[in-house]
Amino acid sequence: MFCSYLIGAVISFYHVGLELHLFHDVLGCTEQASGNVRCIVEKERNLNNLRYSNNQFWQQAIRVNHAGEYGAICIYSGQKFILKKSSIINEIIEMEEQEKKHFHYFNEKIKEQKVRPTVLLPVWRVLGVSLGVATAIMGKKAAMACTAAVEEVIGEHYKEQVSHLEDGELRETISKFRDEELEHRDIAIQHNAESAFGYNILSSFIKTGCKTAIYLSKLI
Repeated sequence: MFCSYLIGAVISFYHVGLELHLFHDVLGCTEQASGNVRCIVEKERNLNNLRYSNNQFWQQAIRVNHAGEYGAICIYSGQKFILKKSSIINEIIEMEEQEKKHFHYFNEKIKEQKVRPTVLLPVWRVLGVSLGVATAIMGKKAAMACTAAVEEVIGEHYKEQVSHLEDGELRETISKFRDEELEHRDIAIQHNAESAFGYNILSSFIKTGCKTAIYLSKLI
């Protein structure tokens, strides 16, 4: 009789052990599943943040490029007004026409992608025309020094954008525009930009102004 109770107790403990083991396995699987869910949620959150960051970046790129090309047109417009009878007027007109094509592209992107343009466009117009007129009054070399400084900053700016953008039509177009901006810089240097009076100071001043305009156009 005692042996029967003993055997029954052993069997009961065995069953309890199996149930505890099974409960532990189920609990472990539940914790693992919960951990997997948390991992998936975290990855999805990171992906959404990345998408938002990329979307914010290309919107800023379109807005600031639109403003930059507009400013370049204004600078050439000011130079053209003063130097209309100069020997470099054809170069100025050709570079201005190319900038207009760039501006038209980004203007269409502004409309297509519903990107808010910078509110500083009227300011850039006044400053751009004023810079073009002022450097042209200083002479042909100073006007070309202005072109070389502006186009170098734009070229570096476009290079940075290309390194961050994914492959696609926008990246290819900006890369093409960058090459054309650097051609403008080279044309300016060929026309004695570096021989302008106070070239280093003038170039540094204009580059700083351009970088400030780029920064502000991204934000406002």
